[in-house]
Amino acid sequence: MGGTQTTESTVIVVDKNADRAALICERLRFLNYQPILAPAMDADIDDADQHNVAIVIGDANDKEMRSVARRCPHTPVLLAMSAQADAKLPEALADRPAWRLDFPVRRAQLSQLLHRAARYDGVERRQTITGRSRAIRKVRRSIEQVADFDTTVLVSGESGTGKELVARMIHDRSERQGRPFVPINCGAIPADLLESELFGHEKGAFTGAISARTGRFALAEGGTLFLDEIGDMSLPMQVKLLRVLQERCFETVGSNKSRKCNVRIVAATHRDLREMVAQGEFREDLYFRLNVFPIEMPPLCKRASDLPQLLDELLLQHGTNGDRQLRVSPGALRALAAYSWPGNIRELSNLVERLAIMKPEGIIETADLPEKYVADLPPEMPQDDSAGGSADCGEDLKGYLQSVE
Repeated sequence: MGGTQTTESTVIVVDKNADRAALICERLRFLNYQPILAPAMDADIDDADQHNVAIVIGDANDKEMRSVARRCPHTPVLLAMSAQADAKLPEALADRPAWRLDFPVRRAQLSQLLHRAARYDGVERRQTITGRSRAIRKVRRSIEQVADFDTTVLVSGESGTGKELVARMIHDRSERQGRPFVPINCGAIPADLLESELFGHEKGAFTGAISARTGRFALAEGGTLFLDEIGDMSLPMQVKLLRVLQERCFETVGSNKSRKCNVRIVAATHRDLREMVAQGEFREDLYFRLNVFPIEMPPLCKRASDLPQLLDELLLQHGTNGDRQLRVSPGALRALAAYSWPGNIRELSNLVERLAIMKPEGIIETADLPEKYVADLPPEMPQDDSAGGSADCGEDLKGYLQSVE
């Protein structure tokens, strides 16, 4: 029997090999998808069609794949490759959802990949990490690799780098996307209250417990529980969390009845847990339970080439409505690229919001920036807006400066 997908869901097939294209189209029809054949790379591909589930590319060089990816920026790509081909996906597909499709096509694999692609409908535009730097592409690839599994993920990185966004992207791209995503900051809740917050409590379990409370584990049933700042959790609570991870059950405070849970754990920390283990401040067994699939978010100072994209996105978020558009001058952009950004993306977002209030339209010049953002400019870098670009920020920044100028 074919799949349950409606025939309104279309899949673009880009392949100059007519025989292979016909075979792929046949498999798609069997699964109740409507194939749209584009034998040439310059064929008329409708990137605005909301029913397009995926693009299947059967034969294309790197330049042609970049062209397809540019014309359909939000549509996942399935790259048909023979079993003997290199397993590594080409660089042209590095910053988008893309997966290898073995050829000859196996119905089970094709169905699974199309089901995964369908879950990206709208999600890619709603929750994504901005940037094209190598470090960010690596993060996005890791998210795509682990999303379909219930593997525990540990996200590390400095405060303000976007660790919760990584957790939300993993949840949105998983089978659990229709279930709750429940975050909790382990460092913001006193140690004596964290157990109740996580597992809930019965009425009268302790002084002040005038009614029963549902814990975060129960609220996240079937979904994802995000344990932010896990490194700030006390040792006694670490023991209780370890038991939940091992046995997949917990007890509410004031009850001796175990309750099973089906929750995926994504934890995050800005601290070095390995060093904390060595100092006796974090349990080694819990560390290994959490660090099954590590993802490290780079600080903003190490991804300066992403700054133009980040600024564009934040200016749209904080800018005023209507035709007025706020822009950053080349000189101001050079100053921001030279800054160390100890607060990372959070600090950048706060700065843009402040600038949007002070100057709701026009061009942000270097003189409009707070003093600390221009105080560390090197002597050879002029602060006026007539100077050339900064090579330290990469080709993205150079191109951005040229377009602004």
